[in-house]
Amino acid sequence: MTQTTGTPFREMMQSLAPGEGGLAIDLPGDWLQGRTAYGGLTGALCVEAAARLHPGLPPLRNAHFALAGPASGRLVVKAEVVRQGKSAVVIEASVTGEAGPAARALLTYGAGRDSRIGAAGAAPPAVPAPEACSAFFAADRKPSFAHHFDVRLAGGARPMTPGAEPRIAVWIRHGDGETPAGLPALVALADAVPSPALVLFPEFAPFSTMTWSLDLTSAAPESASGWWLLDSVIDAADGGYASQDMSLWNDAGELVARARQMVAVFI
Repeated sequence: MTQTTGTPFREMMQSLAPGEGGLAIDLPGDWLQGRTAYGGLTGALCVEAAARLHPGLPPLRNAHFALAGPASGRLVVKAEVVRQGKSAVVIEASVTGEAGPAARALLTYGAGRDSRIGAAGAAPPAVPAPEACSAFFAADRKPSFAHHFDVRLAGGARPMTPGAEPRIAVWIRHGDGETPAGLPALVALADAVPSPALVLFPEFAPFSTMTWSLDLTSAAPESASGWWLLDSVIDAADGGYASQDMSLWNDAGELVARARQMVAVFI
């Protein structure tokens, strides 16, 4: 594991405590991307709050996040049941920061059932093992939160490589070996890599995730080594917005999640 500094993921999530009508946390600065929590952490807070405020939920099947504004300082996370049926539960979660509304989420949970329908998930791309891959983040281009992750470039291109396919594939794991397994930790790392739109940038410029929809294809995702393979590609970009497709596999090559993102680019 990499040597991390600042507040470990497990300690940060443990500091999420009852308050202000939901759960509250004073977000450490080492978990920011610029002036806000990055999208994966915001999503992880929503998933964690739903689990704590509504224990006994079935497996999470889909999460849709609308990132409305900066999430920084003291955050309040709420989660309310929209509807509960025999096998499915829909929860609406919200994150409010010092600057106002930061995110809204719809989380859909569903119990498993016997079914005659089955299909294998897409196979992962052929990439080198994590140990054979170089670090993804350059030391002078590493956002604060990224110090908590070990990220290796496995395929595609690096940011600011105009002319290359707008695709980034990485091996990624939490840098702290004591990070507990579970959905919040998985959601946190599933959006810890910048948009592949940055591959097309001639120089660095701001970008921001607007929406993120995550389909969990496994009821209980696990990776024995802690490594996950994340592949993301831009399929359309125009008018200052880019649409990207994302896939996440565990270290056994099993597809555990598919995702879509809409990203605003300011270049």
